[in-house]
Amino acid sequence: SDFQSSASVYFFVMESLEKQLVCPICLEMFTKPVVILPCQHNLCRKCANDIFQASNPYLSTRSGSTVTSGGRFRCPSCRHEVVLDRHGVYGLQRNLLVENIIDMYKQEPKVEQPMCEEHEDEKINIYCVSCSVPTCSLCKVFGAHKDCEVAPLHNVFTKQKAELTDCVSMLVGNNERIQAIISQLEETCRAVNSKVCETFDHLFALLEEKKGEMTLRITCEQEEKLDYIRGLRKKYSEHMENTAKLLETSIQTLDESEMAVFLQVKIVEGTNTSHLDKLQHGYENMDHFTANFDRQRRALTNVDFIKVKTTSVHANMLAYRIFSYHSCCSYSHSVC
Repeated sequence: SDFQSSASVYFFVMESLEKQLVCPICLEMFTKPVVILPCQHNLCRKCANDIFQASNPYLSTRSGSTVTSGGRFRCPSCRHEVVLDRHGVYGLQRNLLVENIIDMYKQEPKVEQPMCEEHEDEKINIYCVSCSVPTCSLCKVFGAHKDCEVAPLHNVFTKQKAELTDCVSMLVGNNERIQAIISQLEETCRAVNSKVCETFDHLFALLEEKKGEMTLRITCEQEEKLDYIRGLRKKYSEHMENTAKLLETSIQTLDESEMAVFLQVKIVEGTNTSHLDKLQHGYENMDHFTANFDRQRRALTNVDFIKVKTTSVHANMLAYRIFSYHSCCSYSHSVC
């Protein structure tokens, strides 16, 4: 009957889908949870753990459980080395898309034969190509579709079954490509961040080195000037002390007229400071160390990434694939 033919086609479609949902280890349909490896191949988490245990027999488990810490194993499909973190296989990302497809696959098919709404006793056994709806033979003979183009339900279903299979394949392929792009994007961002931090650390080091050099020059000149001033102060103190002694002597011999001229000369000599260095006006200023960092400040303020004219080809391609996938699936849902 047409119903048996449609059912056989349905199971053929499910069998085709099942081939894409088989674990390469247990050769059975994936058992949830399903994990996706960095190489974008899928495994049952239990099978992934079995491979890991076989590849790392000396790694101990925690409390006898299957959770292992660290280690590595190779993907059974492409031999790519998978490196695990401290969470072991439980650190691998789950492929929720494949799990959802498995749930859909395992749903029990409806076995009730659809009947024509216009002719309640007639089974739906043909497909109206003009209206894109399934119908019955009576509708074609003298019903609403008598002037329409029709085709055998089996032929239309076989064609749309193939389109559905292609959509599922595209769905899985797009998911794997998107996951690969996500992984690549994360790795690229980590590398770019590391490079930016390294560059800024180098700039900080240069600034610290320059700051040390400039402050050292200020300190050296400060010490040089202080040494000179201290020496000058010492000379002035010694001269003041000598002058005070001469003054004291002159007072003691003030009544001796024969010493008047002598004392007069000595006092003049004692009060003469022409041979002592004198500090220039503004000697304490350090104006020559004034720095103008406006240009450097503007340069640092304008630090940014190089403005590169980016292409949107990859973004457009990704958007096109996603749009194609949604369109395909929407079409498939409309004919199922």
